[in-house]
Amino acid sequence: MKTSTVVFMIFCLCAAGAYGIEEMIPQAGPGLTLVLLIVLPFIWSTPMGLVAAELGSALPQEGGYYKWVQRACGEFWGFQACWWRTISVYFDNTLYVVLAGSYLGSVLDLSGLQEYLFKASVIICFTYINIRGIRDVGRVSTIISVLVLMAFGLVAAVGFSQWQTNPFVPFIPPGQSLLQSVGYGLAIGMWVYSGYESMSTVAGEIKDPQVIPRATLLTVPLIMAVYILPTMGGLASLGRWSEWASEGGLTYGDVVTQVFPAFGVFFVFIAIIAQFSIFNTYIASGSRGFFALAEDNLAPAILVKCSKERGVPYVAVLSLGIFSLIACMFPFGVIVVVDVMLFMSAYALIFISACILRVKERDLPRPFRIPIGTKAFIAMCIPSLVIIFAAFFINGTDYFVGGMAAIVTGPIMYFVFKRRYGGLTQIDPVSHPVNSSTGLAIGDTRRMAWMFAAMTLIGVLASFFLPWYDDPAYYTETYGIEGLFGFLISCIRWITVASGAVTVILLIVARRVEPRFAEADASA
Repeated sequence: MKTSTVVFMIFCLCAAGAYGIEEMIPQAGPGLTLVLLIVLPFIWSTPMGLVAAELGSALPQEGGYYKWVQRACGEFWGFQACWWRTISVYFDNTLYVVLAGSYLGSVLDLSGLQEYLFKASVIICFTYINIRGIRDVGRVSTIISVLVLMAFGLVAAVGFSQWQTNPFVPFIPPGQSLLQSVGYGLAIGMWVYSGYESMSTVAGEIKDPQVIPRATLLTVPLIMAVYILPTMGGLASLGRWSEWASEGGLTYGDVVTQVFPAFGVFFVFIAIIAQFSIFNTYIASGSRGFFALAEDNLAPAILVKCSKERGVPYVAVLSLGIFSLIACMFPFGVIVVVDVMLFMSAYALIFISACILRVKERDLPRPFRIPIGTKAFIAMCIPSLVIIFAAFFINGTDYFVGGMAAIVTGPIMYFVFKRRYGGLTQIDPVSHPVNSSTGLAIGDTRRMAWMFAAMTLIGVLASFFLPWYDDPAYYTETYGIEGLFGFLISCIRWITVASGAVTVILLIVARRVEPRFAEADASA
Protein backbone atom coordinates (compact mmCIF):
# COMPACT_ATOMS: atom_id res chain seq x y z
CA MET A 1 0.00 0.00 0.00
CA LYS A 2 1.20 3.49 -0.84
CA THR A 3 1.66 6.15 1.80
CA SER A 4 -1.13 8.19 0.21
CA THR A 5 -3.56 5.27 0.57
CA VAL A 6 -2.72 4.91 4.27
CA VAL A 7 -3.12 8.69 4.71
CA PHE A 8 -6.66 8.43 3.40
CA MET A 9 -7.40 5.40 5.58
CA ILE A 10 -6.21 7.26 8.70
CA PHE A 11 -8.19 10.31 7.56
CA CYS A 12 -11.32 8.14 7.44
CA LEU A 13 -10.55 6.57 10.83
CA CYS A 14 -10.09 9.95 12.51
CA ALA A 15 -12.33 12.39 10.64
CA ALA A 16 -13.86 11.87 7.17
CA GLY A 17 -14.97 15.49 7.36
CA ALA A 18 -15.89 17.93 10.12
CA TYR A 19 -19.14 16.15 11.01
CA GLY A 20 -19.97 16.31 14.71
CA ILE A 21 -18.50 19.78 15.24
CA GLU A 22 -21.94 21.25 14.46
CA GLU A 23 -23.03 20.05 17.93
CA MET A 24 -19.95 21.57 19.55
CA ILE A 25 -20.64 25.14 18.37
CA PRO A 26 -23.90 25.89 20.29
CA GLN A 27 -22.86 23.84 23.34
CA ALA A 28 -19.39 25.33 23.85
CA GLY A 29 -19.80 28.63 22.00
CA PRO A 30 -18.29 29.60 18.63
CA GLY A 31 -15.18 31.27 20.05
CA LEU A 32 -14.31 28.45 22.43
CA THR A 33 -15.05 25.87 19.71
CA LEU A 34 -12.46 27.44 17.41
CA VAL A 35 -9.92 27.77 20.23
CA LEU A 36 -10.37 24.10 21.17
CA LEU A 37 -10.06 23.01 17.52
CA ILE A 38 -6.78 24.94 17.33
CA VAL A 39 -5.37 23.98 20.76
CA LEU A 40 -6.43 20.33 21.10
CA PRO A 41 -4.14 19.06 18.31
CA PHE A 42 -1.10 20.26 20.26
CA ILE A 43 -2.07 18.69 23.60
CA TRP A 44 -4.22 15.75 22.46
CA SER A 45 -4.19 14.50 18.86
CA THR A 46 -0.63 15.45 17.85
CA PRO A 47 0.94 13.73 20.90
CA MET A 48 -1.13 10.62 20.16
CA GLY A 49 -0.20 10.80 16.47
CA LEU A 50 3.51 11.11 17.35
CA VAL A 51 3.34 8.32 19.94
CA ALA A 52 1.52 6.07 17.47
CA ALA A 53 4.11 6.86 14.81
CA GLU A 54 7.06 6.08 17.09
CA LEU A 55 5.65 2.89 18.60
CA GLY A 56 4.24 1.79 15.25
CA SER A 57 7.68 2.08 13.66
CA ALA A 58 9.32 0.18 16.54
CA LEU A 59 6.66 -2.57 16.87
CA PRO A 60 4.88 -2.93 13.51
CA GLN A 61 2.83 -5.98 14.49
CA GLU A 62 -0.72 -7.13 13.93
CA GLY A 63 -2.68 -5.84 16.91
CA GLY A 64 -0.77 -2.54 17.02
CA TYR A 65 -1.45 -0.67 20.26
CA TYR A 66 -2.34 -3.96 22.02
CA LYS A 67 1.20 -5.19 21.43
CA TRP A 68 2.66 -1.86 22.58
CA VAL A 69 0.84 -1.98 25.93
CA GLN A 70 1.53 -5.69 26.35
CA ARG A 71 5.26 -5.18 25.86
CA ALA A 72 5.43 -2.24 28.27
CA CYS A 73 2.95 -3.27 30.98
CA GLY A 74 2.41 -7.00 30.58
CA GLU A 75 -0.34 -9.40 29.59
CA PHE A 76 -3.09 -8.11 31.92
CA TRP A 77 -2.86 -4.45 30.92
CA GLY A 78 -2.37 -5.33 27.26
CA PHE A 79 -5.65 -7.23 27.38
CA GLN A 80 -7.42 -4.30 29.05
CA ALA A 81 -6.25 -1.83 26.38
CA CYS A 82 -7.26 -4.14 23.53
CA TRP A 83 -10.59 -5.17 25.07
CA TRP A 84 -11.65 -1.60 25.94
CA ARG A 85 -10.65 -0.10 22.60
CA THR A 86 -12.09 -2.98 20.54
CA ILE A 87 -15.41 -2.94 22.39
CA SER A 88 -15.54 0.84 21.97
CA VAL A 89 -15.00 0.37 18.22
CA TYR A 90 -17.86 -2.15 18.06
CA PHE A 91 -20.19 0.45 19.59
CA ASP A 92 -18.59 3.48 17.95
CA ASN A 93 -18.69 1.99 14.48
CA THR A 94 -22.44 1.47 14.66
CA LEU A 95 -22.87 5.20 15.31
CA TYR A 96 -21.75 6.02 11.78
CA VAL A 97 -24.36 3.76 10.22
CA VAL A 98 -27.01 5.36 12.46
CA LEU A 99 -25.81 8.82 11.38
CA ALA A 100 -25.89 7.84 7.70
CA GLY A 101 -29.50 6.71 8.14
CA SER A 102 -30.36 10.01 9.86
CA TYR A 103 -28.77 12.05 7.05
CA LEU A 104 -30.71 10.09 4.42
CA GLY A 105 -33.90 10.52 6.44
CA SER A 106 -33.40 14.30 6.31
CA VAL A 107 -34.03 14.32 2.54
CA LEU A 108 -36.23 11.24 2.11
CA ASP A 109 -39.34 10.34 4.10
CA LEU A 110 -38.32 6.87 5.28
CA SER A 111 -40.31 4.53 7.50
CA GLY A 112 -38.56 2.79 10.38
CA LEU A 113 -38.29 -0.44 8.36
CA GLN A 114 -36.93 1.36 5.28
CA GLU A 115 -34.29 3.15 7.35
CA TYR A 116 -33.21 -0.13 8.95
CA LEU A 117 -33.00 -1.87 5.57
CA PHE A 118 -30.80 0.97 4.34
CA LYS A 119 -28.50 0.64 7.36
CA ALA A 120 -28.40 -3.15 7.06
CA SER A 121 -27.47 -2.95 3.37
CA VAL A 122 -24.61 -0.57 4.24
CA ILE A 123 -23.32 -2.94 6.94
CA ILE A 124 -23.48 -5.97 4.63
CA CYS A 125 -21.83 -4.13 1.74
CA PHE A 126 -18.83 -2.85 3.70
CA THR A 127 -18.43 -6.08 5.65
CA TYR A 128 -18.06 -7.81 2.29
CA ILE A 129 -15.48 -5.22 1.16
CA ASN A 130 -13.47 -5.91 4.32
CA ILE A 131 -13.62 -9.66 3.79
CA ARG A 132 -12.06 -9.05 0.36
CA GLY A 133 -9.00 -7.57 2.08
CA ILE A 134 -7.26 -4.44 3.32
CA ARG A 135 -6.30 -3.37 -0.20
CA ASP A 136 -9.95 -2.94 -1.19
CA VAL A 137 -10.63 -1.08 2.06
CA GLY A 138 -7.84 1.33 1.11
CA ARG A 139 -9.21 1.89 -2.39
CA VAL A 140 -12.69 2.73 -1.12
CA SER A 141 -11.22 5.04 1.55
CA THR A 142 -9.18 6.89 -1.07
CA ILE A 143 -12.15 7.58 -3.34
CA ILE A 144 -14.41 8.76 -0.51
CA SER A 145 -11.66 10.86 1.13
CA VAL A 146 -11.01 12.76 -2.10
CA LEU A 147 -14.72 13.62 -2.40
CA VAL A 148 -14.93 14.69 1.26
CA LEU A 149 -11.79 16.87 0.99
CA MET A 150 -13.16 18.56 -2.15
CA ALA A 151 -16.48 19.24 -0.40
CA PHE A 152 -14.94 20.78 2.73
CA GLY A 153 -12.41 22.69 0.64
CA LEU A 154 -15.40 24.28 -1.10
CA VAL A 155 -17.00 25.06 2.29
CA ALA A 156 -13.85 26.85 3.44
CA ALA A 157 -13.48 28.79 0.18
CA VAL A 158 -17.12 29.95 0.13
CA GLY A 159 -17.10 30.71 3.85
CA PHE A 160 -14.05 32.96 3.71
CA SER A 161 -15.27 34.67 0.53
CA GLN A 162 -18.59 35.53 2.27
CA TRP A 163 -17.03 36.71 5.55
CA GLN A 164 -19.57 38.89 7.41
CA THR A 165 -19.01 38.53 11.16
CA ASN A 166 -16.39 37.72 13.78
CA PRO A 167 -16.49 33.90 14.16
CA PHE A 168 -15.07 34.09 17.72
CA VAL A 169 -18.04 36.08 19.09
CA PRO A 170 -19.54 35.19 21.51
CA PHE A 171 -16.73 33.20 23.09
CA ILE A 172 -19.09 31.04 25.20
CA PRO A 173 -22.91 30.90 25.28
CA PRO A 174 -24.44 33.68 27.40
CA GLY A 175 -25.49 32.50 30.85
CA GLN A 176 -23.22 29.44 30.78
CA SER A 177 -20.06 29.11 32.88
CA LEU A 178 -16.64 28.71 31.28
CA LEU A 179 -16.18 25.33 33.02
CA GLN A 180 -19.42 23.95 31.60
CA SER A 181 -18.55 25.28 28.14
CA VAL A 182 -15.09 23.69 28.26
CA GLY A 183 -16.66 20.44 29.43
CA TYR A 184 -19.14 20.30 26.55
CA GLY A 185 -16.53 21.31 23.98
CA LEU A 186 -13.79 19.03 25.28
CA ALA A 187 -16.04 15.97 25.17
CA ILE A 188 -16.76 16.42 21.45
CA GLY A 189 -13.29 17.77 20.63
CA MET A 190 -11.53 14.71 22.05
CA TRP A 191 -13.87 12.45 20.08
CA VAL A 192 -13.34 14.17 16.72
CA TYR A 193 -9.56 14.29 17.24
CA SER A 194 -9.18 10.59 18.16
CA GLY A 195 -8.30 7.48 16.17
CA TYR A 196 -4.65 7.92 15.20
CA GLU A 197 -3.67 4.62 16.82
CA SER A 198 -6.35 2.59 15.01
CA MET A 199 -4.41 1.96 11.80
CA SER A 200 -1.68 0.22 13.80
CA THR A 201 -3.81 -2.91 14.25
CA VAL A 202 -3.44 -3.91 10.58
CA ALA A 203 0.35 -3.38 10.43
CA GLY A 204 0.96 -7.12 10.12
CA GLU A 205 -0.94 -7.25 6.80
CA ILE A 206 0.98 -4.44 5.07
CA LYS A 207 4.14 -5.29 3.14
CA ASP A 208 5.94 -2.16 4.40
CA PRO A 209 4.36 -1.29 7.78
CA GLN A 210 6.60 1.79 8.06
CA VAL A 211 4.16 3.60 5.75
CA ILE A 212 1.82 3.86 8.75
CA PRO A 213 3.97 6.21 10.90
CA ARG A 214 4.85 8.26 7.81
CA ALA A 215 1.18 8.58 6.88
CA THR A 216 0.21 9.44 10.47
CA LEU A 217 2.50 12.47 10.48
CA LEU A 218 0.94 13.70 7.24
CA THR A 219 -2.63 13.14 8.40
CA VAL A 220 -2.42 15.23 11.61
CA PRO A 221 -2.16 18.66 9.86
CA LEU A 222 -4.61 17.55 7.16
CA ILE A 223 -7.32 16.85 9.75
CA MET A 224 -6.60 20.12 11.56
CA ALA A 225 -7.19 22.00 8.30
CA VAL A 226 -10.43 20.10 7.56
CA TYR A 227 -11.80 20.98 11.01
CA ILE A 228 -10.58 24.54 11.53
CA LEU A 229 -10.91 26.24 8.13
CA PRO A 230 -14.50 25.17 7.20
CA THR A 231 -15.71 25.87 10.75
CA MET A 232 -14.15 29.32 10.88
CA GLY A 233 -15.39 30.16 7.38
CA GLY A 234 -18.86 28.82 8.12
CA LEU A 235 -19.26 30.84 11.32
CA ALA A 236 -17.86 33.98 9.66
CA SER A 237 -20.27 33.74 6.72
CA LEU A 238 -23.46 32.37 8.29
CA GLY A 239 -23.16 33.42 11.93
CA ARG A 240 -26.29 32.22 13.81
CA TRP A 241 -24.03 30.07 15.99
CA SER A 242 -26.87 28.89 18.25
CA GLU A 243 -28.68 27.27 15.29
CA TRP A 244 -25.87 24.88 14.26
CA ALA A 245 -26.73 21.17 14.62
CA SER A 246 -26.03 17.96 12.69
CA GLU A 247 -29.79 17.31 12.48
CA GLY A 248 -32.42 20.01 11.99
CA GLY A 249 -30.05 22.98 12.14
CA LEU A 250 -27.35 24.80 10.21
CA THR A 251 -24.65 22.56 8.74
CA TYR A 252 -21.57 22.93 6.57
CA GLY A 253 -23.76 22.33 3.54
CA ASP A 254 -25.65 25.56 4.28
CA VAL A 255 -22.40 27.50 3.91
CA VAL A 256 -22.16 26.46 0.26
CA THR A 257 -25.88 26.61 -0.56
CA GLN A 258 -25.98 30.32 0.28
CA VAL A 259 -23.99 30.79 -2.96
CA PHE A 260 -24.74 27.54 -4.83
CA PRO A 261 -28.28 26.41 -3.83
CA ALA A 262 -28.11 23.30 -6.04
CA PHE A 263 -25.33 21.84 -3.88
CA GLY A 264 -27.63 21.05 -0.94
CA VAL A 265 -28.40 17.48 -1.97
CA PHE A 266 -24.73 16.96 -2.91
CA PHE A 267 -23.66 17.73 0.66
CA VAL A 268 -26.19 15.30 2.09
CA PHE A 269 -24.67 12.68 -0.22
CA ILE A 270 -21.16 13.61 0.99
CA ALA A 271 -22.30 13.37 4.63
CA ILE A 272 -23.70 9.88 4.02
CA ILE A 273 -20.66 8.47 2.22
CA ALA A 274 -18.36 10.04 4.85
CA GLN A 275 -20.08 7.87 7.48
CA PHE A 276 -19.64 4.91 5.12
CA SER A 277 -15.90 5.54 4.96
CA ILE A 278 -15.50 5.62 8.75
CA PHE A 279 -17.54 2.45 9.12
CA ASN A 280 -15.51 0.77 6.38
CA THR A 281 -12.10 1.51 7.90
CA TYR A 282 -13.12 0.77 11.48
CA ILE A 283 -14.28 -2.70 10.49
CA ALA A 284 -10.70 -3.30 9.35
CA SER A 285 -9.17 -1.79 12.49
CA GLY A 286 -11.60 -3.04 15.13
CA SER A 287 -11.82 -6.64 13.94
CA ARG A 288 -8.03 -7.07 14.26
CA GLY A 289 -8.23 -6.42 18.00
CA PHE A 290 -10.02 -9.67 18.79
CA PHE A 291 -7.88 -11.46 16.18
CA ALA A 292 -4.73 -10.39 18.07
CA LEU A 293 -6.21 -11.48 21.41
CA ALA A 294 -7.20 -14.87 20.00
CA GLU A 295 -3.70 -15.29 18.53
CA ASP A 296 -2.33 -14.85 22.08
CA ASN A 297 -4.85 -17.37 23.48
CA LEU A 298 -6.88 -14.64 25.19
CA ALA A 299 -10.07 -15.02 23.11
CA PRO A 300 -11.89 -17.86 21.31
CA ALA A 301 -9.60 -19.53 18.77
CA ILE A 302 -12.20 -19.26 16.01
CA LEU A 303 -11.38 -15.54 15.76
CA VAL A 304 -7.95 -16.31 14.25
CA LYS A 305 -9.47 -18.03 11.22
CA CYS A 306 -8.28 -16.28 8.04
CA SER A 307 -9.26 -16.65 4.40
CA LYS A 308 -6.68 -18.69 2.48
CA GLU A 309 -6.60 -16.38 -0.53
CA ARG A 310 -6.31 -12.98 1.15
CA GLY A 311 -5.31 -13.71 4.77
CA VAL A 312 -8.27 -11.73 6.16
CA PRO A 313 -9.56 -12.68 9.66
CA TYR A 314 -13.05 -13.12 8.28
CA VAL A 315 -14.66 -14.46 11.47
CA ALA A 316 -13.59 -11.34 13.40
CA VAL A 317 -14.83 -9.13 10.54
CA LEU A 318 -18.18 -10.94 10.45
CA SER A 319 -18.54 -10.59 14.24
CA LEU A 320 -18.32 -6.80 13.93
CA GLY A 321 -20.80 -6.77 11.05
CA ILE A 322 -23.32 -8.92 12.95
CA PHE A 323 -22.99 -6.75 16.05
CA SER A 324 -23.66 -3.63 13.96
CA LEU A 325 -26.78 -5.20 12.43
CA ILE A 326 -28.20 -5.57 15.94
CA ALA A 327 -26.90 -2.37 17.55
CA CYS A 328 -28.01 -0.05 14.71
CA MET A 329 -31.61 -0.57 15.84
CA PHE A 330 -30.87 1.48 18.99
CA PRO A 331 -30.87 5.30 19.15
CA PHE A 332 -27.63 7.28 18.77
CA GLY A 333 -27.56 8.38 22.43
CA VAL A 334 -27.90 4.85 23.83
CA ILE A 335 -24.97 3.58 21.75
CA VAL A 336 -22.56 6.42 22.50
CA VAL A 337 -22.96 6.28 26.31
CA VAL A 338 -20.64 3.26 26.74
CA ASP A 339 -18.11 4.42 24.17
CA VAL A 340 -16.27 7.46 25.50
CA MET A 341 -14.72 6.18 28.73
CA LEU A 342 -13.62 2.95 27.06
CA PHE A 343 -11.50 4.56 24.37
CA MET A 344 -10.12 7.17 26.78
CA SER A 345 -9.01 4.44 29.21
CA ALA A 346 -7.25 2.61 26.37
CA TYR A 347 -5.59 5.89 25.32
CA ALA A 348 -4.27 6.39 28.86
CA LEU A 349 -2.59 2.97 28.73
CA ILE A 350 -1.05 3.77 25.33
CA PHE A 351 0.51 7.01 26.61
CA ILE A 352 1.76 5.30 29.79
CA SER A 353 3.22 2.43 27.75
CA ALA A 354 5.03 4.83 25.44
CA CYS A 355 6.69 6.48 28.45
CA ILE A 356 7.64 3.12 29.99
CA LEU A 357 9.22 1.88 26.76
CA ARG A 358 11.19 5.14 26.42
CA VAL A 359 12.65 4.52 29.90
CA LYS A 360 13.06 0.73 29.92
CA GLU A 361 13.91 0.08 26.27
CA ARG A 362 15.94 3.05 25.18
CA ASP A 363 17.83 0.93 22.64
CA LEU A 364 14.69 -0.48 20.99
CA PRO A 365 15.11 0.26 17.24
CA ARG A 366 12.74 3.07 16.31
CA PRO A 367 12.88 3.88 12.55
CA PHE A 368 10.84 6.95 13.44
CA ARG A 369 11.76 8.52 16.76
CA ILE A 370 10.29 11.75 18.08
CA PRO A 371 13.38 14.00 18.17
CA ILE A 372 13.18 14.85 21.88
CA GLY A 373 14.70 13.35 25.02
CA THR A 374 12.90 10.97 27.36
CA LYS A 375 12.02 13.66 29.93
CA ALA A 376 10.58 15.91 27.23
CA PHE A 377 8.71 12.91 25.79
CA ILE A 378 7.08 12.22 29.17
CA ALA A 379 6.28 15.94 29.57
CA MET A 380 4.57 15.81 26.14
CA CYS A 381 2.34 12.92 27.27
CA ILE A 382 1.33 14.36 30.66
CA PRO A 383 -1.14 17.01 29.34
CA SER A 384 -2.95 14.31 27.35
CA LEU A 385 -3.22 12.12 30.46
CA VAL A 386 -4.56 15.08 32.44
CA ILE A 387 -7.18 15.72 29.74
CA ILE A 388 -8.23 12.06 29.84
CA PHE A 389 -8.64 12.17 33.62
CA ALA A 390 -10.68 15.39 33.44
CA ALA A 391 -12.83 14.01 30.61
CA PHE A 392 -13.94 11.10 32.81
CA PHE A 393 -16.00 13.58 34.83
CA ILE A 394 -17.11 16.27 32.37
CA ASN A 395 -18.86 14.10 29.76
CA GLY A 396 -21.92 13.74 31.96
CA THR A 397 -23.31 11.43 34.63
CA ASP A 398 -24.93 9.05 32.13
CA TYR A 399 -21.62 8.65 30.27
CA PHE A 400 -19.79 8.09 33.56
CA VAL A 401 -22.14 5.32 34.73
CA GLY A 402 -22.18 3.60 31.33
CA GLY A 403 -18.41 3.90 31.02
CA MET A 404 -17.67 2.54 34.50
CA ALA A 405 -19.93 -0.45 33.88
CA ALA A 406 -18.23 -1.11 30.54
CA ILE A 407 -14.71 -0.81 32.02
CA VAL A 408 -15.48 -3.52 34.60
CA THR A 409 -15.98 -6.00 31.74
CA GLY A 410 -12.22 -5.81 31.05
CA PRO A 411 -10.91 -7.62 34.17
CA ILE A 412 -13.92 -9.95 34.16
CA MET A 413 -13.28 -11.14 30.61
CA TYR A 414 -9.54 -11.38 31.25
CA PHE A 415 -10.25 -13.68 34.21
CA VAL A 416 -12.53 -15.86 32.05
CA PHE A 417 -10.33 -16.00 28.95
CA LYS A 418 -7.00 -16.37 30.75
CA ARG A 419 -8.25 -19.34 32.76
CA ARG A 420 -10.02 -20.92 29.78
CA TYR A 421 -7.46 -20.43 26.99
CA GLY A 422 -4.19 -19.99 28.87
CA GLY A 423 -2.99 -16.71 27.38
CA LEU A 424 0.72 -16.16 26.73
CA THR A 425 1.57 -19.10 28.99
CA GLN A 426 0.52 -21.38 26.14
CA ILE A 427 3.15 -19.74 23.94
CA ASP A 428 6.00 -19.30 26.43
CA PRO A 429 5.41 -20.84 29.88
CA VAL A 430 8.89 -19.88 31.09
CA SER A 431 8.52 -16.13 30.46
CA HIS A 432 4.84 -16.14 31.45
CA PRO A 433 4.40 -18.48 34.42
CA VAL A 434 0.98 -19.16 35.92
CA ASN A 435 0.03 -18.95 39.57
CA SER A 436 -1.36 -22.43 40.24
CA SER A 437 -3.66 -21.07 42.97
CA THR A 438 -5.51 -18.62 40.70
CA GLY A 439 -4.94 -19.88 37.15
CA LEU A 440 -3.82 -16.34 36.27
CA ALA A 441 -0.37 -14.90 35.64
CA ILE A 442 1.75 -14.25 38.69
CA GLY A 443 0.84 -10.84 40.09
CA ASP A 444 -2.51 -10.55 38.26
CA THR A 445 -4.51 -10.56 41.50
CA ARG A 446 -2.63 -7.49 42.69
CA ARG A 447 -2.98 -5.80 39.30
CA MET A 448 -6.75 -6.30 39.45
CA ALA A 449 -6.76 -4.93 42.99
CA TRP A 450 -4.97 -1.73 41.95
CA MET A 451 -7.34 -1.34 39.02
CA PHE A 452 -10.43 -1.57 41.26
CA ALA A 453 -8.73 0.75 43.75
CA ALA A 454 -8.38 3.33 40.96
CA MET A 455 -12.06 2.86 40.08
CA THR A 456 -12.95 3.40 43.74
CA LEU A 457 -11.00 6.66 43.87
CA ILE A 458 -12.56 7.90 40.61
CA GLY A 459 -16.01 6.94 41.89
CA VAL A 460 -15.51 8.87 45.13
CA LEU A 461 -14.46 11.98 43.21
CA ALA A 462 -17.43 11.62 40.85
CA SER A 463 -19.87 11.25 43.76
CA PHE A 464 -18.94 14.73 44.95
CA PHE A 465 -18.19 16.45 41.62
CA LEU A 466 -21.08 15.36 39.36
CA PRO A 467 -23.97 16.50 41.65
CA TRP A 468 -22.34 19.95 41.69
CA TYR A 469 -21.38 20.02 38.00
CA ASP A 470 -24.29 18.35 36.21
CA ASP A 471 -27.85 19.60 35.62
CA PRO A 472 -30.58 17.19 36.82
CA ALA A 473 -33.16 18.85 34.54
CA TYR A 474 -31.13 17.81 31.47
CA TYR A 475 -31.72 14.11 32.19
CA THR A 476 -35.44 14.55 32.72
CA GLU A 477 -35.74 16.46 29.43
CA THR A 478 -33.45 14.15 27.43
CA TYR A 479 -34.64 10.76 28.64
CA GLY A 480 -38.15 11.69 29.80
CA ILE A 481 -37.63 9.99 33.18
CA GLU A 482 -38.27 11.95 36.37
CA GLY A 483 -35.57 11.44 39.01
CA LEU A 484 -33.13 9.78 36.59
CA PHE A 485 -30.22 11.95 37.71
CA GLY A 486 -30.64 10.91 41.34
CA PHE A 487 -30.80 7.27 40.29
CA LEU A 488 -27.56 7.62 38.29
CA ILE A 489 -25.78 9.24 41.24
CA SER A 490 -26.93 6.33 43.41
CA CYS A 491 -25.53 3.92 40.82
CA ILE A 492 -22.16 5.67 41.00
CA ARG A 493 -22.10 5.32 44.78
CA TRP A 494 -23.01 1.64 44.65
CA ILE A 495 -20.35 1.01 41.98
CA THR A 496 -17.82 2.86 44.16
CA VAL A 497 -18.69 0.80 47.24
CA ALA A 498 -18.56 -2.44 45.23
CA SER A 499 -15.19 -1.49 43.71
CA GLY A 500 -13.81 -0.74 47.17
CA ALA A 501 -15.02 -4.09 48.49
CA VAL A 502 -13.51 -5.96 45.53
CA THR A 503 -10.22 -4.11 46.09
CA VAL A 504 -10.02 -5.27 49.71
CA ILE A 505 -10.94 -8.86 48.81
CA LEU A 506 -8.36 -9.02 46.02
CA LEU A 507 -5.61 -7.60 48.24
CA ILE A 508 -6.38 -10.22 50.90
CA VAL A 509 -6.34 -12.98 48.27
CA ALA A 510 -3.12 -11.62 46.76
CA ARG A 511 -1.43 -11.59 50.17
CA ARG A 512 -2.21 -15.29 50.58
CA VAL A 513 -1.67 -16.71 47.10
CA GLU A 514 0.81 -14.43 45.36
CA PRO A 515 4.58 -14.71 45.80
CA ARG A 516 6.22 -11.90 47.70
CA PHE A 517 6.64 -8.66 45.73
CA ALA A 518 10.33 -9.15 44.95
CA GLU A 519 9.81 -12.72 43.77
CA ALA A 520 6.80 -11.78 41.66
CA ASP A 521 8.68 -8.94 40.00
CA ALA A 522 11.61 -11.23 39.26
CA SER A 523 9.30 -13.81 37.69
CA ALA A 524 7.54 -11.15 35.59
